[in-house]
Amino acid sequence: MAQTPPHILVVEDDRETRTLIAKYLRNNSCNVTTATDGREMSRIMGDHRVDLLILDVMLPGEDGLTLCRKLRAESQVPIIMLTARGEDVDRILGLEMGADDYLPKPFNPRELLARINAVLRRQAAAITASATEGASALTFLGWKIDFRLRELRNPEGARVAMTSAEFDLLRTFCERPGRVLSRDSLLDLTQGRSAGSFERSIDVLVSRIRRKIEPDPQEATMIKTVRSGGYMFTPVVDVVTAAAQSH
Repeated sequence: MAQTPPHILVVEDDRETRTLIAKYLRNNSCNVTTATDGREMSRIMGDHRVDLLILDVMLPGEDGLTLCRKLRAESQVPIIMLTARGEDVDRILGLEMGADDYLPKPFNPRELLARINAVLRRQAAAITASATEGASALTFLGWKIDFRLRELRNPEGARVAMTSAEFDLLRTFCERPGRVLSRDSLLDLTQGRSAGSFERSIDVLVSRIRRKIEPDPQEATMIKTVRSGGYMFTPVVDVVTAAAQSH
């Protein structure tokens, strides 16, 4: 199961810039739709789910700042503003209107892509945090991972010994079921790029966890390897709140 590419809407009236952005993002596994003004933007957003909006400040009709303010009143879609004017006042205005990031022209498309990925990661982390907020434990296929006691129990209720690193990685998977997680992102989420952490350590930890929870570690069904992607936790995960656990 491959990760769904993000759908990015580029609202830019300059044809050359619009084409450049769209081509670069499509070459980097993004679905891209383009619009030249606010009217087109509204029509597209009414018909399609948009994961992130790239919005030029200088547009015909309503400008990008006005569109950003209106959009933020009704939607939390991430917004990156583009402007030919790099003055601080424009950047501050854009962020005050609710933009998530701001990039002055001319810019390197690689930097735009890096900022898109950073904004999408922040949003995904916020969604995950809100979904598991108040959870004292999570359960999957009879297993229970208890955050307060920092322990894992198997379907029979027996405690399964885990190192701190194994526990943190399994928790990260349980909080993000059904999503492809790259080794890079798993390092960031679990070890924060601490000294000596490297991608290979994730593979070692996954192997150890599989030996503890998979019926057949050689044919893993819970933590699946995604070719050139990373790993995906497949079970359905249920939240246990502190109130429910105390009964």
